[in-house]
Amino acid sequence: MRAAAPTRAIMGVMRRKTVLVAVLKTPRDLRILRERRRYRIPLSFLPRRPFTHIAFYEPRETFGARGKRIARYAKVVKREVRKRIELFPRERAHPRAHDEYLVCSFRALRALATPIRNVIPRRVSFGFTDLKTLRSATNILELYHIPPTEQMMEDELRRIGVRPIPEYRVSERGKRYRIDLAIACASGGIAVECDNRKAHSGKLQRQKDRQKDATLRKLGWRVIRLTEKDILDNLDRCIARIKKSVAFLGGRCCPEHGKTRVRCKMCQEAEDNGICS
Repeated sequence: MRAAAPTRAIMGVMRRKTVLVAVLKTPRDLRILRERRRYRIPLSFLPRRPFTHIAFYEPRETFGARGKRIARYAKVVKREVRKRIELFPRERAHPRAHDEYLVCSFRALRALATPIRNVIPRRVSFGFTDLKTLRSATNILELYHIPPTEQMMEDELRRIGVRPIPEYRVSERGKRYRIDLAIACASGGIAVECDNRKAHSGKLQRQKDRQKDATLRKLGWRVIRLTEKDILDNLDRCIARIKKSVAFLGGRCCPEHGKTRVRCKMCQEAEDNGICS
């Protein structure tokens, strides 16, 4: 066990009160946080940016209906590097038993006045914000200062009579894809992807986006990928591009089922949810 010495960067961040957003992957992690006031991060995944506080995201996959939110945060008062086997001596056979972790300790666990919700589902991993924003944000987009581009597109499409299906899910060979906005047309489906700058600027994410686009096209979708800059600076042009594709595919779909597999399934879901009319 060794203490993690504060660096000049950490000392500077302490004045700015930088918050690391981390994930509670299991109920045991939450129990350890509550009872022992500590949280561990694998050194191999430790973000390089220093931080003074940690906010804890509870995913829906683990916490059910109470998940998809940040409800707690804490100020880090101690940092030390320890091996997993030191933290869980009964789990000696664990494949990461000898991996090193940064263990952050806290004096108090604080509850946010209003939990921060993941309203438009975003994959949450390590991220950063500041303490002032953490205490005032009501959703994940506000927390990271991300413009609500998907909501902007959906609202504008509905205004002109095109009723997209948000968060539409598609499966192919056991892999699931989420389409930001799906539009059912008479002879096919349109997948509108709204890419915010922070999440889609990395090389790995761009590669995933290309793979997703290729899969959707293989399944018969027409893919329209819009950047944050496209939507914020040229919303009318984005809408015109979608309207052109809707017209090309025979116009907006009605609730009756057609011949295409994509359109038929979408129509049924849209009709069931009162989206298509």
